[in-house]
Amino acid sequence: MPFLVKEISVQDGLDDFLSIPAEIYRNDPNWIAPQHSEIKRVLNPVKNPYFMNASLKIYVCYSDGKPVCRSIMVINHLHWTKWHQKSAFFGFFESLNDRDAVKCLFEKIEVDCRAARAEYLEGPFNPNHYSELGILMDNYNSDPVFFDTYNPSYYPLLLKEAGFSESNVFHTRINSHISDTLSKKYNVSHRETFSKDITVRKFNIFRFKRDLAILRDINNDAFENNKFFLPLSMEEYSFSAKYLFFVTRPGLILIAEYKGQPVGAAQLVINFNSLLKKCRGRIRFWQIPVLLFKRKSLKELVIFTAGIKKEFRNKRVFALILRSAIKIFRNYSTISTTWISDENLGKSLAGLLEMNPGKHFAIFSKPV
Repeated sequence: MPFLVKEISVQDGLDDFLSIPAEIYRNDPNWIAPQHSEIKRVLNPVKNPYFMNASLKIYVCYSDGKPVCRSIMVINHLHWTKWHQKSAFFGFFESLNDRDAVKCLFEKIEVDCRAARAEYLEGPFNPNHYSELGILMDNYNSDPVFFDTYNPSYYPLLLKEAGFSESNVFHTRINSHISDTLSKKYNVSHRETFSKDITVRKFNIFRFKRDLAILRDINNDAFENNKFFLPLSMEEYSFSAKYLFFVTRPGLILIAEYKGQPVGAAQLVINFNSLLKKCRGRIRFWQIPVLLFKRKSLKELVIFTAGIKKEFRNKRVFALILRSAIKIFRNYSTISTTWISDENLGKSLAGLLEMNPGKHFAIFSKPV
C-alpha cells in the first residue's frame, strides 16, 4: 500500500494531524481526548517561546489520502550543548496499527534529522513543560492520571519495528489509601518537625508573577542534572503555566524558605481527567464555571514536582515540606506522582508515603 508523508504547518494541514487520535481511540473507554486548542498553542512557533531556541517540523503520513499516523520533530541546540549529544526529538506520536506506515513516517523524519546534522532521534517528547512524555508500557486498562501518557499497547512494538530501542524507563507511583498510611505513619501523636530558620508557605496568588518566578528558579536548580532537562526561561514558564490554576489552586503549591530565601517547592495538582473526559477535546467557555465547581469534589492529587535547591538538600527543607504536604493529603483519598526514576525513589515523597508502582513509561531512541 503506498504511503505519502507530508510536512504540514499550524496554518495548513493541522486538521488532519488532529483527527488521527479520534480514529485510533474511538472504541477505547480509557482515552481522554486532548484539548485541540492547547495542541495548536503548543505547536505554534510564534506563540510558544520554546521555539526561540528550537526548530519544529510537523508530519502526517497518508494512506490512500487518509491520515494514518503523525509525529513532530524538534531540534534544540541548547540540548546539544548541555548534554553533548546531537539528538532530535519526536513527539505527539499517534498511529493506527500499521508498521509500514510508521516506518515510512520515520524514514522521512530521519532524512530531515540527518540534513540538520542530528545523530540520534529520541522520544516521545512534547515541547512544553507541562506536557506528557514517553510511551506507556503497561497497565493499559485504566484511565490515565493527569500528566500521564496514554497509548495503545501496540505502540512499543511499532517503534521497535521502526528501529527504535528503549533508552530510558521511568514510572509513576500511587497510594490509593493515603488516609490509612497517614494514620499509621503520621498520626496526631507523631512528633512535629520544626525549624526556626525554615518556613513553608503557600503560593501567593496576589504576587503571582513573583511566586511563579520563584518556582522556576527552584526547579531550574533542583532538576538541573536530570536527564533531558533544560532550564526554562521565564517566558517558557509563564507559557506553560497559563492554565495552571485550572488544575490546582494556591493552597496546593508549597514554597519553602530558608531565612527568607526560597529554597524548595512542591507543586500538587488535582487529577482533573475525569472531568476532561466528558469535554471530548473541547472546553467551551460556558463550561469553565461548571468544571471549576465540580473540581471541588475530586479527591485525587498528583505530586507534579517536589524540588530542593542543591545547596540546601542537607538541611531540613524536605522534612518541613513533607509535613506541610501531609496536612493537604489528609483531605484526599488518593495521591500519585508524575515520572520517577528508580535511582531517585529513596529521596522522594513517594518512598516515605508508601506509594506503590503505578505505570511504566519508556523513551525510545535510535541512531540516524
